Amino acid sequence: MSDSRERRTDGGGYGLPVGEDYPRPLDEASWWPVVAGGGAAILYVGIGLFLVGRGPNAIVPAFLGPIVAVVGVGGLLTGAFGWLYHGFIADYWTRETHEESSRSMEFAMILFLVSDIATFSAGFVYYAFIRAGAWPPTELPELLSWVLPINTVLLGVSSITLHVAHVGLANGDRERFSRWLGATVLLGTLFVAGQAYEYYELIAKEGFSFTSGIFGSAFYGLTGLHGLHVAFGVLLLGLVFLRGRAGQYASERDTSVVTVSMYWHLVDGVWFVIVISLYLSATIA
Repeated sequence: MSDSRERRTDGGGYGLPVGEDYPRPLDEASWWPVVAGGGAAILYVGIGLFLVGRGPNAIVPAFLGPIVAVVGVGGLLTGAFGWLYHGFIADYWTRETHEESSRSMEFAMILFLVSDIATFSAGFVYYAFIRAGAWPPTELPELLSWVLPINTVLLGVSSITLHVAHVGLANGDRERFSRWLGATVLLGTLFVAGQAYEYYELIAKEGFSFTSGIFGSAFYGLTGLHGLHVAFGVLLLGLVFLRGRAGQYASERDTSVVTVSMYWHLVDGVWFVIVISLYLSATIA
């Protein structure tokens, strides 16, 4: 019995019960996956409420769906942040680093990015089938607004600032790393805000929504999926930024920086494909 109790209090074995381990980095039992999963579930409920709250036969108020969805996104991001903290940050000072482990994590990120590319590819294939028919399928909204070039520049520059930050860390310049990584977080946040404003303009002023025909589903499916990736990327970059401010990185200890950079550069590249194939092609071609 005493051995079991020791295993439960020193972070080994089964860990403490859920709710008693934060912020200590025990092996198991955490509320954060529950929070993240609950946020995702609420997000889906919000999307469902948004769909049934439209039209003359709406069964719920139109404003209810977006509010619930925002709450779900907040829960998802909060849970993800806490989960990552619990898994990667709290025990940083006592955890040893191994080159083999770092390579394994980088390879795992590569596999994730491959699956992510496949996910985006499915959306582009759907859009390709739409373009194969009569074009345009319905009247298109004004897609080439002032938001598009600004957002494109923001995301493109963010990859540059992230690279500059990483180079600073490799050279042992922590202040440069922190400064330019903070700029990257800001640029990513502004992109998300710009996309939210673009959605407002399209939905509120032009009446173009997810339910506006097959092009509406393709447009919001691809840009929304990408926007969620950017939002999650901002969360990851913010986590790296906080860890950097705490002095948790060095030139030879930067696995998290490498993996998050890989993710961010992919998200950046996908955006340019979306701009060319969805915005420019749909409007000009």
